[in-house]
Amino acid sequence: MAADQLSLTLSALADPTRRAILARLSQGEASVTDLAEPFAMSLPAVSKHLKVLERAGLISRGREAQWRPCRLEAAPLGEVAGWLDHYRRFWDASFDRLDAYLQALQKGSPDDRNH
Repeated sequence: MAADQLSLTLSALADPTRRAILARLSQGEASVTDLAEPFAMSLPAVSKHLKVLERAGLISRGREAQWRPCRLEAAPLGEVAGWLDHYRRFWDASFDRLDAYLQALQKGSPDDRNH
């Protein structure tokens, strides 16, 4: 059974190493060696993370002679943002109701409520 794009993206984002790799790639393309540098793991381990990101469509790999630069592909993140936006509207509405309730409580002073 093929996973849907949103599930692939969220699964890839679930790992902090992969999120750090994406953060680095947001600054520009980089080689596997460059991407592996800040991590205490082998190049094959970093390559496994890159394969997950590539399968999710979050990165692409080019080929320029011996150099295979990795590039951020942000389109799948747009789907995640759209999915989260529905919940952002829910929380905004909830906070608006809470704010209105707190303002209503503050309008009446404690002395007014005791009389």
